[in-house]
Amino acid sequence: MSTLASTSLRFRSKTITAALAFFFGCLGAHRFYLYGKRDLYGWAHVIGTLLGIPGAMLVAASDRASMLGWMLALPGAVSLLAGFLAAIVYGLRPDEKWDAQFNAQSERQSRSGWTVIFVVIFSLLIGAFLLMTGLAISFQTYFEGQVQAAKALSQ
Repeated sequence: MSTLASTSLRFRSKTITAALAFFFGCLGAHRFYLYGKRDLYGWAHVIGTLLGIPGAMLVAASDRASMLGWMLALPGAVSLLAGFLAAIVYGLRPDEKWDAQFNAQSERQSRSGWTVIFVVIFSLLIGAFLLMTGLAISFQTYFEGQVQAAKALSQ
């Protein structure tokens, strides 16, 4: 039996996938769980996070003045928020559709319970909080820069 055939027969839990997306979504753990180590989007999460960490540190160290820091932080933020969104999308997918896509060859069927609902709720809460915080900080930084530019022009 080939490796491809053995991985397609493996049961993939919706609860585990949603939890991996919630806790380790920025590292692509949910993608690697579903599609294996060769998943390009999973590696895109890893690269985005590896770029985002030093970018966020540079933004913080420069008191939000580093353009390079903002450019590096953006892929990390996208990867982080995409993980929370994936947890919501996977968690809300009906069990029948989940099994049809990921467990078609498996004899087991998914039976999600309250755990998935709590993962979805916390993903929505934390993801929305981080998105709004990021937008508020970005807009504040932009408008403070505009005020500084206007003050420099008026002198």
